[in-house]
Formats: sequence, structure tokens, C-alpha cells
Amino acid sequence: MVATGWQKIGPHPAIRAWADAAHTAALDVLATSAEPWRCGGTWFVGVDALPNAPDGCIRGTPFPWEALPLHPKPLHQAQLSVIKPGYPQPSPDETPSAFAFRRDRDAAHLDGLLPIGPDKRRMVKEPHAWILGLPLNDTTASPLTVWEGSHEILRKALLAALEPHPSETWGDIDMTDAYQAARKTVFATCRRIELPARPGEATLLHRLTLHGVAPWKPQDDAPPEGRMIAYLRPQRPTVKAWLTQP
Repeated sequence: MVATGWQKIGPHPAIRAWADAAHTAALDVLATSAEPWRCGGTWFVGVDALPNAPDGCIRGTPFPWEALPLHPKPLHQAQLSVIKPGYPQPSPDETPSAFAFRRDRDAAHLDGLLPIGPDKRRMVKEPHAWILGLPLNDTTASPLTVWEGSHEILRKALLAALEPHPSETWGDIDMTDAYQAARKTVFATCRRIELPARPGEATLLHRLTLHGVAPWKPQDDAPPEGRMIAYLRPQRPTVKAWLTQP
């Protein structure tokens, strides 16, 4: 994963068992959640929506640490990202340019770099350790996309912008310009690939990898509930560790 910024894992029976249990829980979440769907009713964001325990266990099924190249650590409740046919559609909460970026560039983003304040300036508020995607149903529709090698381009650019400041203030520094410039470099120099996966498999991303979601293609197909993926992103203690550690 070091060179590319991503790694496909499985299939493995322990990952499949967890995915099956999480799928049942996910159907319950969709049936009872009042969270509005975004992008014209085609995307359920589902942050912290799945009822897994801090050890990852869900409905009595243990988290598949033994199948993953990761050290066990406390986990947040997983995101439940669900995509429906037609994704993305325009929505009132997005400007035309933001919608075009979602449609044409997969809404490519770096997790943890959040829009802050009325001007939505980007700051590092959630320094993650890694990003793990676990497909919950059998479809390759609207897959995760990544830009290979983007993590080192982003690391270099963000470090250059932050190094003049004390490291304890890095989470409060406006990174918008440095991030947008680095993202343009990534688009110009890195290969975009799609990473479809099925239950029993997992996709592990380096925390600094630029990634997004491919639009739903006319030939894509999925179960009635749509394409479901659970995402986990436990945090690192500091922004400095997020940027400087492997």
C-alpha cells in the first residue's frame, strides 16, 4: 500500500461474516433513520450510523481483525454510505460548481480536512489513522475511486504549508489554498482507478489518499437498498502524527 496508497484485502470468511451481520443492521438503519438523503435522494451519508461496539463487534459478530493488516484499536460507529441509481443528482445544498465537481471528479477529497466557518476554509480537524471500506452487499456499482500515489503529494504540500507554524496549532491553520493546489497536481499526475469490491473483501486506504465515489453508470445494478459500504476511520492523536508518520 505504501506506493499506491491503497490495498485490496480478501476475500476472507471473517470479513464476510462481519459484512453479513452489518448488512442486516444497515437495513434496519435505513428503515428507521430520519437522516435525509443527499444529492437528489441518491446518497445516504450515514456518518456513525452502524451500531458496532468499540471493539468492532456488530450483532454478536466480531470485527475481522485477524484478516486485516491492522493493529486492533477502539473504533467509532461505522459510516454507512449508501448510493442509489442515478447518483449524483443536483441538490439545493450544493452550488452548480460543487455538483459539477462531484459528477466529473468523483467529489475527490481528503478525509479529515473539514470546511470550517462561513467561508468553509479547510482545516485538519480529524486526523485519521487509516480508512477501511467494507462492502455490505453484492454489487460493483458506483465504486470507491482513488488517485494512486496521491498521499505523498498531499503529504509534501500540507507539510510545507504547516511547517512554519508550531505543530500544536496545525489543526487551526487554513489549508485551503495548499490543498487545492496539491489536488490539481494529483489530477494532472496520478492515475485514477476504480476499486469495486464485494462482501468478504475490504479496501484499505492510506489516510492521506485522495479518493471519491464514481457516478452511477447506466449499466450499473444493485440490490433494492442500493450500493452499501461501511467505512471506519479511527483517529490519530495529533495532526503532526497524521502527516509525518508512515
